[in-house]
Amino acid sequence: MSLAHTHPEAATGPGTAGMCVLLAGLLVAAVYWAGAARLRRRGDAWPRRRDVSFVGGVLAIAWATAGPTAARSFTGHMAEHLLAGMAGPLLIVLARPLTLALRALPVGRGRRSLLAVAHSRPMSLLVFPPLAALLDAGGLWLLYRTRLFAATQDSAFLHALVHAHVVAAGLLFSFAVCRLDPLRRRWSLTVRGGTLLAAGALHAVLARTLYASPPPGTTFAADDLHNAARLMYYGGDLAELGLAVVIGVGWYAARARRDRHVTASRPAALPTGSGGRVA
Repeated sequence: MSLAHTHPEAATGPGTAGMCVLLAGLLVAAVYWAGAARLRRRGDAWPRRRDVSFVGGVLAIAWATAGPTAARSFTGHMAEHLLAGMAGPLLIVLARPLTLALRALPVGRGRRSLLAVAHSRPMSLLVFPPLAALLDAGGLWLLYRTRLFAATQDSAFLHALVHAHVVAAGLLFSFAVCRLDPLRRRWSLTVRGGTLLAAGALHAVLARTLYASPPPGTTFAADDLHNAARLMYYGGDLAELGLAVVIGVGWYAARARRDRHVTASRPAALPTGSGGRVA
């Protein structure tokens, strides 16, 4: 995501750092594909749609974060924000990378270490849905309603730090709400659904404030500012709808499994003869 206010003279293509980000994204995608191929070679099922989802998510984040520090429009910046902080993380979570890693790694220290990290108390705290939502939506309020957005223009380190936070917070929020990978604590539908609604409301209100005024310390043309705010508002709604669909599908699948289990555990009806007596 490019974090900047308007600078006509700014470069528009990715520099050396940007190319490194893109190459890192390709490397991460290749590792995922190698893990999926390992499962298929030994006869385990792993849907190819997950491969496509993961690669699409990684490349979306890499492309959005590989741009130069200065951007030509706030609307372009907002499109990159949606890719890096919302769409990309959702696609990655749908690919179930933790599940893949645990199944692809050979039994031994590596798998045990990964499972220990996934089930650790700090990780359980980070994927507690309300906290993940606070890190995600709260970070955006801090970015756009303080002078932090303008400050990233003058500091490459701060610019990269904000990039990392946006991506990490988006991933944590998507992991916490979707609950697809084997984490230590499985929060209820009420907690996850309520958190998603609250986060969506915070995101929508922030978009409305940006429609009225730009981030402090920046100036944008009115049309640019309004278009960016609309993109944030409706694009955020679309990403949140995707998360809601994942929650709903997961709830339906869990209920179907419970119903099948209950049906299978019931004793078979005894055959009866005439008059209702047991034959």
